[in-house]
This record gives sequence, structure tokens and C-alpha cells, in this order.
Amino acid sequence: MLKNPDAGLKYNMAESLYYQGKYKKSLKLMEQIVPVYRGKPQAEKLMFMYANTYFNLEDYYLAGYQFERFTVSYPKSDSVEIAAYRSAVSYYELSPVYSLDQKDTYTGLEKLQGFIDTYPNSEYRKEANKKVKELTHKLEKKDIEVAKQYLKTGEALNSYKNAIAAFENFISDHPGSEYREDAFFGRFKAEYELAIHSVPQKVNDRLLSAKEYYADFIKYFSDSELLEEANNILKDIDLRLGNTETSS
Repeated sequence: MLKNPDAGLKYNMAESLYYQGKYKKSLKLMEQIVPVYRGKPQAEKLMFMYANTYFNLEDYYLAGYQFERFTVSYPKSDSVEIAAYRSAVSYYELSPVYSLDQKDTYTGLEKLQGFIDTYPNSEYRKEANKKVKELTHKLEKKDIEVAKQYLKTGEALNSYKNAIAAFENFISDHPGSEYREDAFFGRFKAEYELAIHSVPQKVNDRLLSAKEYYADFIKYFSDSELLEEANNILKDIDLRLGNTETSS
């Protein structure tokens, strides 16, 4: 059939294989006839099957691209909503684990939110919102782990200031995150570590700044499991400030 010059026969065979779930075989035929049918009445159905074949084969880069092309080419199609959803899901599937670069995660979020905005009453809205939350959580995990790594390597790599900035950004960027407790505590601890590793003339001011961050932490997380560690740090801060005041 691949060598058969009759595009109609190839179309029928590709469609038959598609509905049998034999996607790899169907795809080989589709790749030959898609250019032939472009602009013809059969093209709408063929292009949807073509995109969906990539989707079922888990080739999400090409699935996302082809579904996007479908929505642009056939905006009035009965299949345009599901095509838009599967396009967004394809980008969602490309999102890597949190420790890797998150470019595809941002793209997935953009596509899913675009679908939700375009089809607010869609039957896929609930699932799309769930996927948005998953990707958002992944970005939060990425950001908090980066901040913690700055704190961990603070003395060796002189990154306490980077840690403070990263925790500050996290608090600002992720107001509803489950990791906010870690961010408030991390900012407090990073400022404390910066203070005690500073030149003498900067220690006092930075210890006082750390106390302010402690107050913020306690304000929102007074029953935190990190409270004991926070209080121990505060005691050391007060002791150091007391010594400073005494020596002055």
C-alpha cells in the first residue's frame, strides 16, 4: 500500500488502521497523503487523525504542533475544542521533572490557561485546572529547592545574599504555595547566616534584620515544626547582640 499511487486507497487504509489502533502503520500512510489532501474536504478529518496519531504514540512535540495547526486551520470544526485541549495536554506531557529546566513547563501552563480562558464551560475544564495546579506546584518546588541550595552552599560559595533574594522572590511569586513556611524560615536563617559570616561592622545590622525576618516567620507560622530551630537561632542572635552591646 505504501507503494500504491492511489491516494484514495491510502486514505481508506490509513483510516482503517487508525480505528484499529495500529497507529504506527497508519502514520506511515498519513505522512504520504497529508500533502495531497491539504485544502480538500477530507483534510479536516485527516488532519485531526494525523495529530491524534502522534498523541496516541506519545510523540507530544509533534502532537502539540499538529493540534495547534488544526485549531488554526479549522476554527469552526466540531473537533476544535478537543484539539485545543489535546494540544495543551501535549505541552503538559513535555514538562520535565522539577530539577531540570522548566521552559516546557511554562509553555504547558500557558497553553492550558489559554484553553481554560477560551473554553470556560468545557467538559475538560476541571482536568485542565488540575494539570495547571500540577505544573504550578512543580515550578514552586523548583524555586524553593534553588533557594535552599543557595542557603546550603552559602558559606562555601558566598551565596547567602542569593538565598535571601531567592526566598524573597518565592514569597512574592507564590502567595498560596505550600512551601511558604519553608521560604519564610529560609529567609530568616539565610539572613542570620549572612550576619554571622559578615565583617564585624555589618554584623549588628544584619542580626537585627534577621530578627525582623523571625518576626515575619512567627506571625504566619507560630505552630511550625521549624519553630524550635527558629527559636534557637533567635537566642543566638540575642546573645550576639547582647555581646555587641556590652562590648560597645
